[in-house]
Amino acid sequence: MPTEQMGQLISAPLFHVTGSLAMLCGSTITGSKIVFMYKWDADDAIRLIEKEKLHSFGGVPSMPLQVLESPILAQHDTSTIRAVLFGGAPPAPQLARRVKEAFPNSSSSNGYGLTETSALTTVCVAEDYLTHPESAGMPAAVCDIKIMSDDENQMPTGEIGEIWVKGPQVIKGYWNNPEATAKAITDGWLHTGDLGYLDQEGFLFVVDRAKDMLLRGGENIYCIEVESALYDHPAVIDAAVVGIPHPVLGEEVGALVQIRPGDTVTEKDLQDHVAAQIAAFKVPIRIDQYPEPLPRNANGKIMKPEVKKIMGLAE
Repeated sequence: MPTEQMGQLISAPLFHVTGSLAMLCGSTITGSKIVFMYKWDADDAIRLIEKEKLHSFGGVPSMPLQVLESPILAQHDTSTIRAVLFGGAPPAPQLARRVKEAFPNSSSSNGYGLTETSALTTVCVAEDYLTHPESAGMPAAVCDIKIMSDDENQMPTGEIGEIWVKGPQVIKGYWNNPEATAKAITDGWLHTGDLGYLDQEGFLFVVDRAKDMLLRGGENIYCIEVESALYDHPAVIDAAVVGIPHPVLGEEVGALVQIRPGDTVTEKDLQDHVAAQIAAFKVPIRIDQYPEPLPRNANGKIMKPEVKKIMGLAE
């Protein structure tokens, strides 16, 4: 009896490392059928999964979330799905559970990496992901990770600092730019610009981009933590946290959210929900609702300058 061929839906553009390396090369190596989407659309993805009997799909976390929220999902046979892959942005902690409920035969995986690391550096898959839904996973077998302070001392377990990565997949340097290379790479260690920590088991937790972190009255606020608390509300489909300038505190926390069609929720409802999960000073003082998906680039990442424009915060 012939072996059933695996099939993957590739929705990330091939000019991005996720599409070209993580998806295209991975599918080629395993001999999987490849189905490309010209442009991401959750309903089209569902139809393609059924028509082509695909076994995996994914992208940034908002993509599988949109599939889960699609009103046509229950009308199509997606029982062939065996894997749902996330990367490129931190997923909401409850996403793995919701994927398992929608696709019972599947496992979820979340990964972390950069263009400079040829995509994947850590992976959190199957049972590890269900038990560590907020983690980016364990380092790949050929990869080393350490957490460094601003003065380039290694941080102890559980302490937040900049994520440094070393391995054969790390770039040797930036093309014709030795200054940028010297700034970004030290003895083969790439300074990622991302903030995170390692737990006792060696799982990596990414808390924010260094440039996106908010500073309120001298206190660090990591946008991902606030966004995760917003995502935990059943009415929230998408969320982005940005800084609101404040003359005394420097910044206050603001957020833009997309609400599930048909649901009604007030700003205070969301603030109370967030306040029950994180410290009071991290709760957004302003939460705007947006009727459409939040602005994202071709790779699916939220464009926070555009979020600020929508909220009237752009300079």
